[in-house]
Amino acid sequence: MEEWVGVQWHRIITRAADGKARTGAVQLADMQRSIGLLFRAGGGAPAVRMAPANTVRVGGRRNWLQRVAGSATHAHLGQWQEDVLALPPSIAVFEESRLNRALYLWLAALAAQMQTVRDQATQSQGQNSSDWLAEQIAASQAALQAFPGLQASYATLCAAQLAQRPAIKQLRGRAALAEQAVQQALRGQPLPANRPLDLSPADIAPLWLWLSPAPVHSEGGRKAKEQQGDASGAPKNFSANDKRRRAAKAIRDERNDAPFMMMFRAESFMSWTEFTKVNRADDDEDDGKQLAAANNMDELAIAADGQSSASRVKFDLDLPSAAHDDLPLGEGIKYPEWDYKMGQLRPNHCNVQIYIARDAPPYRPPPALRLIARRMRRRLEALRAHQGWLRGQSDGDEIDMDAWLRHQIAQGPRDSAPPIYMRRAKTERSLATLLLADLSLSTDAYATEEARVIDVIRDALHVFGEALSASGDPFAMLGFSSVRRNKVRLHHLKGFAEEWSATTMARVNAIKPGYYTRMGAAIRHATAQLEERVENQRLLLILTDGKPNDLDVYEGRYGLEDTRQAVREARAAGLTPFCVTIDVEGHDYLPHLFGSQGYALVHRPQDLVHRLAAAYAGLTR
Repeated sequence: MEEWVGVQWHRIITRAADGKARTGAVQLADMQRSIGLLFRAGGGAPAVRMAPANTVRVGGRRNWLQRVAGSATHAHLGQWQEDVLALPPSIAVFEESRLNRALYLWLAALAAQMQTVRDQATQSQGQNSSDWLAEQIAASQAALQAFPGLQASYATLCAAQLAQRPAIKQLRGRAALAEQAVQQALRGQPLPANRPLDLSPADIAPLWLWLSPAPVHSEGGRKAKEQQGDASGAPKNFSANDKRRRAAKAIRDERNDAPFMMMFRAESFMSWTEFTKVNRADDDEDDGKQLAAANNMDELAIAADGQSSASRVKFDLDLPSAAHDDLPLGEGIKYPEWDYKMGQLRPNHCNVQIYIARDAPPYRPPPALRLIARRMRRRLEALRAHQGWLRGQSDGDEIDMDAWLRHQIAQGPRDSAPPIYMRRAKTERSLATLLLADLSLSTDAYATEEARVIDVIRDALHVFGEALSASGDPFAMLGFSSVRRNKVRLHHLKGFAEEWSATTMARVNAIKPGYYTRMGAAIRHATAQLEERVENQRLLLILTDGKPNDLDVYEGRYGLEDTRQAVREARAAGLTPFCVTIDVEGHDYLPHLFGSQGYALVHRPQDLVHRLAAAYAGLTR
């Protein structure tokens, strides 16, 4: 009862102290598409993802009700980083919803210019600028130049924001100087000379028109992240999954510096058992309140716990032994990898190891799957018998407008029978297809109540193999997963020179969830295989259930940029890459990787077979 009363009191007093109008609140989810379009139209990097921002500490005077409630110390402020644009999950700053929507759009336009402004500051000063105020002013000016139509909206937002700012006369010392500088900046006036150069959101009342500075990550923190990774491949507590962006800093773990030193306090003596060190992050039981604790922290302090070696050993033990693993073919093939920060390929950075199923048991598809395969086979046979157009003919059924235009603008003597017609006729296709299937650990999740993702992919490969074998077009199948860059596992399912037989069907049936998704290296190997084909059209179909990731740095923007570069290399080689995914969030990153017409999103995993066939028919027609 006491706990219930406390919860209700906290809810009531916090709502009363908030004092903001909720009638005009606008949600990030409703504005995300518009924000993404404006951000990228202004020059923002396509690989920058959007996420809800966590609260950060802010300054400013608090009234007595806010002090009683313990509120108004934190606020959801927008934050831009090199790979993430974190925006408030909801904006109710102004009473009018149109102003709250305009604020979301303004933050998107401002974030689109941040990288350019920081690069210019680095070039002029030789180091990253720490003057947050000057950086935001420069970015605002650049945003108004890039989007002149936002000038009236920005002026309205500045006026509304100034109306909410505290009176300078009520402040003292550093707080007064900081607020004076902010208000002069919002009015477009020159900044005072005595302003604090190390100004941050913690020094002033919440300023919604600007983006808070990103936390500084130490080199040690990045190295620890690269070395440790995630040994389990998935979070242990799914209730703790949260996309909110949080600030973090790397610290040094000093628990083991003096293991035999005991504290002495005059008021009490501590026994040896009382001083036993407990790694609370590892030893405490899961109480389901991790998110609440994380949200209450200004920064998440992350330190190496001395267990990175143990984590690696544990993960290696989870790998199958050589006697039970698939049979490796050769020592591996070296492929480069794209480093978007360096703007170049790292030569021989990844090692692709080819595997083949060891003693795969015979497999016969169930009757339902054979029925789907027969229908798909008839569909592709009808597609192959379909009549096509022969272009560049001296006579024909219709005029080829492209050829006619080329003939009209051509210089020199004119042919009496120009090849400007096209004629309908039965044509023989010259097509080679390679199916590249994602076999990462995430495919072990259940797609439906009866089947896992790996089962859906296995059925799709069986049906497609049956259908393509009837069409007569050469095709190959590969599966891929990875464990860091030195062990990119390519599972050989069927080669171009092999027939679709009981052996290849057994290999497909033997596929199982692997590890991680280093997609760039897998695409480069598939590209190398297709480059050896002599067919006129070479199609690379990729089946996946998520975005690229791996244990080391291959996550976030790094993995996306490398995959995008691999797709561009495939197109430059004359291939047609196309992705079919069941990831519900695929629209956030697939247009950047494959283009707006280079992918298909399957909303129901059980429809993967039909969607894959439809995509194949459209690409090969």
